[in-house]
Amino acid sequence: MSATTTLKLEQGLDPKNWETLRKLGHRMVDDMFSYLENIGEQPVWQAIPPEVKEAFAEPVPQEPEGANSAYEQFHRNILPYPTGNIHPRFWAWVSGTGSAGGMLAELLSGAMNSSGHGGDHAAVYVERQVISWLKQALGYPAEASGLLVGGGSMANFVGLAVARNTKPGWNVKTEGLANRENPLSVYCSTETHSSVVKAVELLGLGSNGLRQIEVDGNFRIRVDHLRQAVAADRASGKRPICVVGNAGTVNSGAIDDLTALADFCREENLWFHVDGAFGAIPAISPRLRPLLRGMERADSLAFDLHKWMYMPYDVGCALVRFPQHHRDTFAYGAAYLNSQTRGLAGGPEWFSHYGLELSRGFRALKVWFSLKEHGLQTYQALVEQNVAQAQYLGELIAGDRRLELLAPIPLNVVCFRYRGNLEDEATMKQVNQEILLRLQESGVAAPSATVIGERFAIRVANVNHRTRREDFDILVREVLRLGSEISGGH
Repeated sequence: MSATTTLKLEQGLDPKNWETLRKLGHRMVDDMFSYLENIGEQPVWQAIPPEVKEAFAEPVPQEPEGANSAYEQFHRNILPYPTGNIHPRFWAWVSGTGSAGGMLAELLSGAMNSSGHGGDHAAVYVERQVISWLKQALGYPAEASGLLVGGGSMANFVGLAVARNTKPGWNVKTEGLANRENPLSVYCSTETHSSVVKAVELLGLGSNGLRQIEVDGNFRIRVDHLRQAVAADRASGKRPICVVGNAGTVNSGAIDDLTALADFCREENLWFHVDGAFGAIPAISPRLRPLLRGMERADSLAFDLHKWMYMPYDVGCALVRFPQHHRDTFAYGAAYLNSQTRGLAGGPEWFSHYGLELSRGFRALKVWFSLKEHGLQTYQALVEQNVAQAQYLGELIAGDRRLELLAPIPLNVVCFRYRGNLEDEATMKQVNQEILLRLQESGVAAPSATVIGERFAIRVANVNHRTRREDFDILVREVLRLGSEISGGH
């Protein structure tokens, strides 16, 4: 370098004045505590005004605006318009509520900014401990491997990827699936979540490789029809490899006969995967665990912690009974990633050998922190409370002839509709669609919609630790009022 070369002033992203940013940070924390403390007084959801949407069309900022300005814009244009899932009367889809302590844990993990792919540092040991705790809590084998992922969709993908690589009878990892004479088949019920369909397609089996089996009157897979489908596929030259059982379907919360499915998979030498996105969590409760008997026999298990464990988004988990099969599916060597016996690259087996992601955030900290803060017994009680609340809502519906329950309530999902004096199915659908939209747009409550036996349903999925029974009283009163108003008193 020439002696006359002028060096540019080197820069970074740390604040020039730490005290100024510290004051803003304290204000943010105070504001968010007030927001959470008073969330029940806000609308559950409100539409974003056109002028606010226009603000999100601004071009990329070229010059600094500063943290204070960014926060003011957040307060004005973002905070008032959330999904609403932290509100006591939010029951749409299966969206969890998070917690104040979990929010603080996210602050801590964001400050540390650890990459959880592997190495000898705290984030790795925290994740290993969390996975061990989850296996204990759910009654899953201690020797199983596990991985924290973004959610149930990725957890399903991980479990099905291990099934695809383990059961075909040849090395799929090296030979692939092209030009095989015996196409692979996976089996699930017609009520199974779309993430399973996506996973099967992305794993190269094609949608034709997924056999969706009819359900019974309680929306559980017909094991007799499954047996027939597997036998027919074997006879036609296909190679069945996996059955997916539902621990709580997304439509109605139905739980397949997991013991029967585990027995069948053992008889037929099939991989048994359980999608327990939200419905696996009741197994933490000794009182509710019998509902999920057989789940502990799954070869792989997928579930979310940001749903019915009330953790901040996002965090899910995949557990696999056979660690070597799990590792064989995902592990790759690279000189720049080789582990060592000592130093930063030492430590236990790297998590990047058990999933798709190399870059992995410190998701485990919010789970670790929340379990330390509240203890497992608190979560057991909350899950039991949500189930009891769903039964309470069912009783309110059953007690009024103007309402109709459309599915059993095995867990925490309630599907119903306003019937009034209406007889025409098309009219009932229109009325209930309008009830749902007005509930959401008014900000009073936010259930979602589904279809149960070709009938439009208002669907309440209760994974909300802020919900109280009076919130369901409000919901039912408002449904009855809107139903009468929209139907002209019918």
